[in-house]
Amino acid sequence: MSLHLNHTKTTSIDGKISITGSKSESNRLLVLQQFFPHILIDNLSNSDDTKSLQDALNLFSSSGDESISIDVGHAGTTMRFLTAYLAIQNGKTTRLTGSKRMQERPIKILVNALVELGADIKYLKENGYPPLLIKGRELTCNKINIKGNVSSQYISALLLIAPSLPKGLELVLEGEITSIPYIEMTLALLDEIGVNTVFTNNKILVKPIQNSKLKIQNFSIEPDWSSASYYYSLVALQANSKIELSGFKKNSLQGDSILPEIYKKLGVKTTFTNSGILLESSNSTLNSKLFTLNLINSPDLAQTIAVTCLGLGKNCHLTGLHTLKIKETDRLQALKNELEKFGAIITITDDSLLLKASKKLTKNIRIKTYQDHRMALAFAPLLVKVPIDIENPNVVSKSYPNFWEDLNSLFIKND
Repeated sequence: MSLHLNHTKTTSIDGKISITGSKSESNRLLVLQQFFPHILIDNLSNSDDTKSLQDALNLFSSSGDESISIDVGHAGTTMRFLTAYLAIQNGKTTRLTGSKRMQERPIKILVNALVELGADIKYLKENGYPPLLIKGRELTCNKINIKGNVSSQYISALLLIAPSLPKGLELVLEGEITSIPYIEMTLALLDEIGVNTVFTNNKILVKPIQNSKLKIQNFSIEPDWSSASYYYSLVALQANSKIELSGFKKNSLQGDSILPEIYKKLGVKTTFTNSGILLESSNSTLNSKLFTLNLINSPDLAQTIAVTCLGLGKNCHLTGLHTLKIKETDRLQALKNELEKFGAIITITDDSLLLKASKKLTKNIRIKTYQDHRMALAFAPLLVKVPIDIENPNVVSKSYPNFWEDLNSLFIKND
């Protein structure tokens, strides 16, 4: 199954889009809600990943059995957050598994950290990978070291359970730290409910729960900046475009809120309004210099930015991408495969991508998505440059189920 996209005759884009809550914030709050039931959540993400976590938590909490099996499918965040959460559910045993690809995604660093704290976790197949057998118990240790350049989801998984550990948690991050905004997001949410946290240099301290200091919180989750990136790309690629995205704000917890700064250099003007943000094509001429960007704090933007540069005929060098190799697919290799179909020359390393753009894009390319939602989402804006086909378009439901409907609404007037 594939989706054919062609809006190459479009002369302008003008529309308004409402995106549901951040997947990252939603998933953190769902875990915290298990410990602090007084938390209320508005504008929860409608992504498959969030639904997967919600279903898994509901299944676990409603089961009266001492032993239970949970399958998270493709949801990596769910796998990591649940591994930590289930490890401290005293007296309950869980078999935690996922899709074939999930069983190829490493989890050893997180498991090692939890075992060091006192957890009882065994591998059921290959060492270092799901499925896992987790026997919940009280974790009595409270000090661990972990490499700072691992997936921030490992670190956030530990931080989310930290207030419920008898002695809290002292976490030392060794070396360069990846995706700091996601760690800071987790700590900010803990702070908002009254948990005492400190993040200084490479050390994070989380104090155990003090019920007298807990605050009743109604969280209204900000829309997802990662999802906004595809509209930034569209406006960059199509002159005379204007898109309003409701609900976004300047003071965001999300690392991908760096988008206005990045896309200002790619021809998009962002205006913050009372209701959200307004994206407009800029009349400024793009310079011919190599576009260089370190995405160590926002690696999920890499695919979108690479495709934008491809469509603009602009060479780019993106670094800080080492975590992309363990996502839904090896995103660096997948990008190389698909970008080269359009005539670009791509060089990748373990943590970077260098794109030498083609002067003329090859038409009617079929984009392979590798069961990765961001491959489909990132390549979609090219529809204003050349006709393309997106393989397995429904994969977008992992993070943005309404994407094709929302995208199409911007072109109705031009059909």
